Amino acid sequence: MNKQERTFALKISSIMAVRMFGLFMIFPVFSVYANEYTNTTPYLIGLAIGIYGLTQALLQIPFGYLSDQVGRKPMIVVGLIAFFIGSIVAAKSTDIIGIVVGRALQGSGAISAVLMAFLADYVSPEQRSKANAFVGAQIGIAFMLSILIGPIVTVNFGISGLFWLIAALSVVALLIVMLLPNTKPQTQYALSISNFKQILNLDLIRLDFSVFSLHLILTCAFIVMPLLLVNNNIIEIKDNWQMYMPVILLSFIGMLPMIILAEKYKKTKSMLLVSVGILIVSQILFYNTVLNYTSFFILMTMFFIAFNALEAMLPSLISRTAPTSKRGLAMGMFSTSQFFGAFMGGVFGGWIYNKFGLNSVFLFTTFIAIIWWAVMLTMKQHN
Repeated sequence: MNKQERTFALKISSIMAVRMFGLFMIFPVFSVYANEYTNTTPYLIGLAIGIYGLTQALLQIPFGYLSDQVGRKPMIVVGLIAFFIGSIVAAKSTDIIGIVVGRALQGSGAISAVLMAFLADYVSPEQRSKANAFVGAQIGIAFMLSILIGPIVTVNFGISGLFWLIAALSVVALLIVMLLPNTKPQTQYALSISNFKQILNLDLIRLDFSVFSLHLILTCAFIVMPLLLVNNNIIEIKDNWQMYMPVILLSFIGMLPMIILAEKYKKTKSMLLVSVGILIVSQILFYNTVLNYTSFFILMTMFFIAFNALEAMLPSLISRTAPTSKRGLAMGMFSTSQFFGAFMGGVFGGWIYNKFGLNSVFLFTTFIAIIWWAVMLTMKQHN
């Protein structure tokens, strides 16, 4: 990429990362602190964690379509204002319903597809894969930092303080947006049934189901795992980072051989099956194992090795599988599936926790992962 493209990619990825950082920071702490709110139930805990995914899923394509009509920058500003308002609503809430509403408003600023389209507007086709990889890396770093920093902020300032920080981060993102050009895309694309039919082939549906399943399992995991840490007296929540940091570092190292085999040696299908297999084993062992510091650390590392590998491989597969002329629409559907999976994980994870107990959530995630593995068994090997 030339200097202009690098600078633009940095701005776009910074906006995306700041926003995702804010969305994810409650993951490692909310289920532990939720009892501070009135009317809390396990079901509402799950809903509060995952509801952002529903509004994200419903509004990704409308936001993207409107950005073609009125320009990218205005829609990004609208989305970040919605995110800011949602953060304020959650910060001022004393009832868990207020958190659910705030999180839904946060998600209603569905600007991921708009940001990626904006990036494509200003980066040459030959450099877009590099730019997309750069954005993806920033989001991955934001996710990992949110798991480390969320508990530290919450212990010192409470959940309300965490949401105030998230609101401040949305203002930072808005300031970055002010540095972006205010232009309309030269080509405007119409939504049509025929265009959607082209991205509803079996290969793409398998990948959409994959990212749906991955984020469903992730959301379920973060309903359960923070509570298991506290309930089993494994580690105090203020010291969670001491476990998460080595887990994150080891998981990045652990995923590298799978990424190399998938990308360099064209073993994508095999590595997908291996990754989902590791995910299945981690969920079964979480259900069956007596948890102490060592066992929890090992199982968390297994989980994140699989998660990181899948999170890296799936977007690459979408870009190679989708028709070139419909790649943007295919990525929009992929993002929608991802966020809808997060929502369903919150709904079903919370409901199962409420109805059958905390540990039963792992039976559900194991069941989903086994179905996912069977679906991926039918896919073709990609070169």
